[in-house]
Amino acid sequence: MMMVRKSKGLGERHQKIIEFIDGYQRKFKHSPSIREIGEHCDISSTSVVNYYLDQLEKSGHIERDRKISRGVRLTSPAMPVGDMFRVPMMGVIQAGEPIPVPSNTDFNSFTPEDSVEIATSLMPTKEKGKELFALKVQGESMIDAMVNDGDIVILKPTQDARNGDMVAVWLSDRNETTLKFFFKEKDKYRLQPANPTMKPIYIDKNESLEIKGKVVMVIRKVERYN
Repeated sequence: MMMVRKSKGLGERHQKIIEFIDGYQRKFKHSPSIREIGEHCDISSTSVVNYYLDQLEKSGHIERDRKISRGVRLTSPAMPVGDMFRVPMMGVIQAGEPIPVPSNTDFNSFTPEDSVEIATSLMPTKEKGKELFALKVQGESMIDAMVNDGDIVILKPTQDARNGDMVAVWLSDRNETTLKFFFKEKDKYRLQPANPTMKPIYIDKNESLEIKGKVVMVIRKVERYN
């Protein structure tokens, strides 16, 4: 698994986005779309692009008009974002019924789709400087825990969990993965969804259950014009 890398000031992705917006506006006299920003900056997810734009807006580097599709413009002077660190995207995690994964596979073998740069100031103090990884959520089993389809969860690697922890689990006997609240009961494990329309998943203690990570932060998907 990749180690978190730190950098001072603006992150590389933030700098690349600013430079692209500046050059695009000079050439075309209007702003690029979210999709164009992603394509130029090698970010395949529009949710991740919007995450970076939200940070740049909060820092004063850009202004956004969300009522129009190309409502991004640079501001001046710009203010520093602060210390950043990069978290590797390691794949997709199902928040619903567990999904199969390829044979002989675990989270470490997912091909990274993107990496996410996060301002150090936004992270819980005890997680700063630690090795972390990110997964994109698919499904709606955790919606009452404010984790929706398309969100990105940031996790710290761990093989242990306390009752009530939100964890990424690999059920190796079933060759499936899922994101759920973890509970250890007398003779089984309970993987509890946060959705009243869905039932918990019970795993006998003689079945293999591997905890891969505990959720420490959620990056919300924000619907925007593309």
